[in-house]
Amino acid sequence: MSEKTLHKAVCDYIRMAYPDVMFNSDSSGIRLTIGQSVQMKSLKSHRGYPDLMIFEPRDIWHGLFIELKVEGTKLTKKNNDPATDHIREQAECINKLIDKRYAAFFACGSSEAIKIIDNYMKS
Repeated sequence: MSEKTLHKAVCDYIRMAYPDVMFNSDSSGIRLTIGQSVQMKSLKSHRGYPDLMIFEPRDIWHGLFIELKVEGTKLTKKNNDPATDHIREQAECINKLIDKRYAAFFACGSSEAIKIIDNYMKS
């Protein structure tokens, strides 16, 4: 499953299971020109923002953020360091979000993402 297909599957699930919940999914998988890519980058404060944002407070959390990865993606090396510099940036952003009282996770595959969403929504 491609990351584009993964995003669509997870968004379709949210619409079906939680029709009143507001969410936004990053534009992963959409091809942009170099100029468009530069312009999009200039509209964000940081690199590494998670792909999916659910604007629904639960318990102590202001909302839920999920960085979607295709199933089988290795997030860490054998020594437990992030597998890539990009994953390191994403992990740093996730930790900053957690510090600000947002629930934030990596999810590898749609099953893991749906499990995180369901657990969060039931809390």
